[in-house]
Amino acid sequence: MGADNFRAVLAADMELGAGNVLLRLAEHGADPAAPRLTFDAEVDGIPAWTPLSLATLTTRVAARAAWFAARGVGPRDPVAVYVTSAPDVFLNFLALTWLGAIPALMNGNMPVELAAEFVRRLRGVGVVVDADHAALREHDLGVPILGSAAETGTGDPDSAPPHHRHHPEDPVAITHSSGTTRVPAAVVHSHHGLFAAIRAVRLTESRPHGEVRELSALPAAHAAGIITLNQALCNGYQLLYLSAQGGPFERSAETILDAIERWRPTGVFGFAVTWSELARHDLTARDLDSVRNWFNTGDCAHESHVRRLVAVGSHPTWTRDGMVDAPGSKFVDMLGSTEMGHGAFRISHRLGTDHYDRCVGRPYPFAEVALLDVATGAEVPDGQVGHVGLKSPTLAIGYWNDSVATFRTRLNGYYLTGDLMYRDAAGNYHHVDRASDAVDLGDGTWLYTALSEERILKHCPDVRDCSVIAARDADGTTVTEVLLLLAEDADPALDRSDRVRAALGPAVAATLRRVLTVPDDGVVTGPTGKVRKFLMRQRLLAEAGAS
Repeated sequence: MGADNFRAVLAADMELGAGNVLLRLAEHGADPAAPRLTFDAEVDGIPAWTPLSLATLTTRVAARAAWFAARGVGPRDPVAVYVTSAPDVFLNFLALTWLGAIPALMNGNMPVELAAEFVRRLRGVGVVVDADHAALREHDLGVPILGSAAETGTGDPDSAPPHHRHHPEDPVAITHSSGTTRVPAAVVHSHHGLFAAIRAVRLTESRPHGEVRELSALPAAHAAGIITLNQALCNGYQLLYLSAQGGPFERSAETILDAIERWRPTGVFGFAVTWSELARHDLTARDLDSVRNWFNTGDCAHESHVRRLVAVGSHPTWTRDGMVDAPGSKFVDMLGSTEMGHGAFRISHRLGTDHYDRCVGRPYPFAEVALLDVATGAEVPDGQVGHVGLKSPTLAIGYWNDSVATFRTRLNGYYLTGDLMYRDAAGNYHHVDRASDAVDLGDGTWLYTALSEERILKHCPDVRDCSVIAARDADGTTVTEVLLLLAEDADPALDRSDRVRAALGPAVAATLRRVLTVPDDGVVTGPTGKVRKFLMRQRLLAEAGAS
């Protein structure tokens, strides 16, 4: 059977979902010997950078399924997984779903105190940790530590029970929000929901020309990580999943660039923070010719970062001499979130295109989007900013053990994503901010922090990234602080205040308290590298009140 026909068979298989990809691939006769998944970390005695075939992958997962089953784990049992390496995340995820259990995947960068509270609120049946997170054992979790991640692979694969048969609505994973305001929220994904975009798009879109090798720098313990894994397995692509990203992306740029040069991927997956880190380097000095596509999800990417990426890499093009690789790559921006289950919008950028100004394109065909006035529930007209409401088969079921938060995010049958956007006359959507970060300045004027950051980066080419923090104090006065992360060759002594004010515009500039140049650790970030503006607003208000 040809590759395209096999993909069509998978797309039509309504038993296939996020919890049983290995099972259904085997039942449909996928090649067990073909190399599929590579890690940059050793696992079960298999050296790092060794491609794992479906057969090897299934054996290593079966060993873990047997290990968990021997400890009484079964269908619908939540089990927390608090580890660092991508193989420890994915092999345990696949093993737990083999049993019909519900893996709760925790980002390894989550501070241990937050992790302990996350586990307590989960009220599951146990936890698996690795050596990096042994400190969790010192906390009262309300559930036992089942063992270390190093132990889970010691089970006998031949004693693994039969693979669980999932119902489409069965919960197959609990991931968590970025935790920018509080303890990360536990988000529940269903068997079909976490696979819906793969079925609707990834298995039906045209297969790229030539061999497909994808590298993921996404956090493995994220909904996007599971989707990236499953779509590569189902499409027959080779996937390299990186674990060695340092702390919260502190050395990720060098790690990613080195991996690209070594492994020669055709596509690279990351979050917006990934491209910010890459932007600190002279990309033209690195060998990135293999990359044809950069894939972004989560927050939409900044224009200044996208332009640097599409200027490198290559793309296939037809000439009179046949197919050749021409300079320049494609950047695919897919705005999404943990709760959305998959990016709901998509736009592509290339050399010479100019669809920026925080344009996120149009919704995927499977996504129904409305921009709402939350006070009335009515849709706002084109050109007016509204709250994004989403109906999509990809949506998470809700928040684990938190029905209040689940239903608070629903309005008129839509899930409120927490994003603010407007739609232009051509039908394209533009993202201006998160609703929690925007500030009403009165008289119909708003301060949108994400839009302000976009404008600063456009006006200040020697600024690699920036954060705009705005808050209203007790007397109703809005105070704003701008934190600048400079490019490597920028002059740190230069006063950029006038350029920042010009970028912000008069209304927002009037609220500006100060512009600071800060080191990387001068911005508070969460486990996924996203800026924790809630905490930084609290700090800003405290400093403003003391001055």
